[in-house]
Amino acid sequence: MRRIAAYTAALALGSCAAATRTAPPPEPDASARYTFWRPSPVLEAPDPNETVKNSAAVDWRDVDPDNLLIMELAGGGRVAIELATDFAPVHVANVRALARGNWWTPSSVYRVQENYVVQWGLNESDKPLPAGVVKAPPAEYDRALAGLDIRPLGFPDSYAPIVGHVNGWPVGYDPEAGRAWLTHCYGMVGVGRDLHPDTGTGGELYAVIGHAPRHLDRNIATIGRVLEGLDRLTAHPRGTEALGFIKDPKNHIAIARIRLASQMPAAERPSYQVMRTDTPTFSAFVTGRANRSGTFFRVPAGGVDVCNALVPTRRK
Repeated sequence: MRRIAAYTAALALGSCAAATRTAPPPEPDASARYTFWRPSPVLEAPDPNETVKNSAAVDWRDVDPDNLLIMELAGGGRVAIELATDFAPVHVANVRALARGNWWTPSSVYRVQENYVVQWGLNESDKPLPAGVVKAPPAEYDRALAGLDIRPLGFPDSYAPIVGHVNGWPVGYDPEAGRAWLTHCYGMVGVGRDLHPDTGTGGELYAVIGHAPRHLDRNIATIGRVLEGLDRLTAHPRGTEALGFIKDPKNHIAIARIRLASQMPAAERPSYQVMRTDTPTFSAFVTGRANRSGTFFRVPAGGVDVCNALVPTRRK
């Protein structure tokens, strides 16, 4: 049982047979192409790099060690992942239980798909799950909008009525439906699953390593994002099987162990910070990302998508 999203497989392989039996959509009216939104560049926008460099301590929040998953590769190197407890609490609780139960020791990266995802875990193993793991979590693909103080990005989006950021996370949301969800931007981490209605336990995880696959939004539980070490996962040959699976198990990328930072001795524990997204500093950062200037850029874009305004992170 290879835990991948059925939705992912269907789109990646172009095997959605139903699409071939429906009439094509009508051609858009070319005369209305620019009626909804036109970029308004800010010619004197702040440089986003300088905004981060000159930020104050109050502009950052610490990552809770209990929300920090540390993957140690057998060949050396670490991958640090922040868990999104506010968006997928049951899946995150499973991930914590798996880490505390030492379930991933050892495990491997067994899928590296070009411009898409890298996936790890035990794949087809029947290893018993630790106590406390919910075998059939709810479909935590979105959550109630109530209670979230979202900063709207301020620019249109192709996949959500509105996008923005909350507490350092990129989100899409629908005020009419009253729902919000994490977006599949570069570095975001999701839960591999089988065909619907399976939701995945959290034992098989993936990270986005290519152009943001936003079609996965609200179809898979998104449980976090890589803070550091994504290069340790991307700098490997791509799998040669369908969907980037690595054919020969001896070529899998061995993982020595995965644990929470809170399980590590204090002297060994890495610490990270994420820029707060409810501050004027972050607003300046977004303005700068939307209007790149300086000696290189000739024409400011006047707009940015949520996945091109990745929230800055840093080691503390």
